[in-house]
Amino acid sequence: MREKRTDAVVIGGGSAGLAAASRIAAAGYSVTVLERENELGGILNQCIHNGFGLQRFKQDLSGPEYAERFIDSVGKQDNVEVLLETTALEVSPGAVHTVYGYSRQGGVSRIDARAIVLAMGCRERNRGNIGIPGTRPSGVFTAGLAQRLINIDGYIPGRRAVILGSGDIGLIMARRCTWVGMEVLAVVEIQSYPSGLTRNIVQCLNDFGIPLYLSHTVSAIHGKDRVSGVTVTPLEEGRSMGAKSFDLDCDTILLSVGLIPDNELSRKFGVRLNPETGGAFVDAGLMSSIPGVFACGNVLHVHDLVDYVSEESERCASFVIQYLKGEYHRQHHPVTAGANVKYVIPNKYLPDTTNRFYLRSLIVKNKAELVVTLDGEPMKRKKLSHVQPSEMVSFSLDAVDLPRTSEPGEKRLEVSIV
Repeated sequence: MREKRTDAVVIGGGSAGLAAASRIAAAGYSVTVLERENELGGILNQCIHNGFGLQRFKQDLSGPEYAERFIDSVGKQDNVEVLLETTALEVSPGAVHTVYGYSRQGGVSRIDARAIVLAMGCRERNRGNIGIPGTRPSGVFTAGLAQRLINIDGYIPGRRAVILGSGDIGLIMARRCTWVGMEVLAVVEIQSYPSGLTRNIVQCLNDFGIPLYLSHTVSAIHGKDRVSGVTVTPLEEGRSMGAKSFDLDCDTILLSVGLIPDNELSRKFGVRLNPETGGAFVDAGLMSSIPGVFACGNVLHVHDLVDYVSEESERCASFVIQYLKGEYHRQHHPVTAGANVKYVIPNKYLPDTTNRFYLRSLIVKNKAELVVTLDGEPMKRKKLSHVQPSEMVSFSLDAVDLPRTSEPGEKRLEVSIV
């Protein structure tokens, strides 16, 4: 067994892990990055379309170009060690945390660290998660898998496709499949509104004349050895209208039905998880319920833009640095989701400093307003031109907005959308 001691272990070498590792290392601390794939970059490596970096770099980059910025930054720092093709399967928390990494090439590594950053990203929901009736023919893919097959491996998954779910990956794949010669018959969305960004609806569906069926679902998959078609059923007020169903002949189904933070490891070693996000409960410094264990990026909550993943992960790293210096503050106060808000991250705030928050709306509304109350008293209002569940909302509260109190839990912050 290889044994090593380091200041911080970062689990995951995608956009979140790279941003956190780079910032921690720049402060002079040693960092070990564990990445289960054979190269850094995570899911960005297969996202060859543009649209990345508009917020962060003010440039229109592809996924690999965006990842390269952070890979280069990490590579320039001598105090970062990267272990590729290494999976973190066990963590023993304590005064000093122990992470066990497993690799076919390098065997078992035991790494003792003062801090851990969870940056494992998220995974796609699959057919088993949504329970579509029918047999189990070939031709059913998650949208991300189809993206990898086309962009990395050079395979075309089929000829005639139906996409279930209007998440951003599904929308982008509608365009990508069309470009490689496939016919995309429809995108079917169970909600009454799209799940992806508006720009992707326009650029990936409208520009190619691909129909979007809102308030519809795929109620059956047909075919024995290979998919031969699907039944699409409309919904009215949540009820299935079977009499109005219709069939589409296709040989491929792409599922874009949501992402889930990849927290099997976190759950295994006792991190408290938030049922609303699937990620960890975190305080204002993005520290989990286990001291010294932090979380950021899509493993904490699913983001809509990678720019926000990097922003959040660098903020997380700044708090890791505080922790390593012995300057971390634990007197945090609760944050709750109010009317029309699914969740707010982080779950606690810290007085006398600037706090950054991310949230998801439960409603679709134009000319909405964000309302923040402190123990029921309004303290901040922010006008929002448009909100919808697929688009993340972020805002900051300055130190002057958050009065100091000596009693933990006394000042409860609530965030609502009206």
